[in-house]
Amino acid sequence: MSAIDSLPPLRQVIADHDLRAKKSLGQNFLLDLNLTAKIARVAGDLSNCDVLEVGPGPGGLTRGLLAEGARKVLALEKDARCLPALAEISEAYPGRLEVIEGDALKVDPLAHLTPPIRVAANLPYNVGTELLVRWLTPPEWPPFWESLTLMFQKEVAQRIVAQPGSKAYGRLAVLAQWRCDTRIAMELPPEAFTPPPKIRSAVVHLTALPTPRYPADPDVLQRITAAAFNQRRKMLRASLKGLAPDIEDRLIAANIAPTDRAEQIDLERFCALAREMET
Repeated sequence: MSAIDSLPPLRQVIADHDLRAKKSLGQNFLLDLNLTAKIARVAGDLSNCDVLEVGPGPGGLTRGLLAEGARKVLALEKDARCLPALAEISEAYPGRLEVIEGDALKVDPLAHLTPPIRVAANLPYNVGTELLVRWLTPPEWPPFWESLTLMFQKEVAQRIVAQPGSKAYGRLAVLAQWRCDTRIAMELPPEAFTPPPKIRSAVVHLTALPTPRYPADPDVLQRITAAAFNQRRKMLRASLKGLAPDIEDRLIAANIAPTDRAEQIDLERFCALAREMET
């Protein structure tokens, strides 16, 4: 018996259903149910929320979210082998778990969710960053979600919360911090997973702001940051020259030295440059 509910321990679930993690799906299963419950608590009070979970696998975090009181969990799972194990969780928590077999990059979950909505997931490594960028760049803001509680490789987590001047600071930090409060909530060692990955992992919590920190057109901001950080060793007058013939004047108007490099520029000045690029 596990520590959080009446279902079997995850090692037994994995053995019973022959759920060996697949590298091709970016799978690393988190087996400690006390840890999954701790991650669920990072997401806050879930009693009045629907929770979107991507890549539940054998259901460790799913059980944590339900045990911590989530009103409903919608789990998107691409690996059909995991569906019987998730069905057992659904039976143990009647009416509170809905499972959709499909690719999270292709499935629109909103028809199955009722606001307020939070996202909590041990994201598959091979799609984690792409999903995060999608959630941070919806057509309209605020987004459908109130918060994201996501597990990444530690390196990716550090990029989300990085500050100007650091090697980790880049486009992901600008996109995340422009519209969210961000923090690393906890770190996990490789041995917490099966199979153990070669890297450490970390849980990042992002809370959506009602409006972005500074005014800017999101498409323009993305275009600038992509160009700037794709050639981060170059001075901005060189990396951004393809965006405008008078880029030096626009940089100066945004209080940016044309000889600065991308990692030196804080969020406020990137947004100022985005506004200059609209004129």
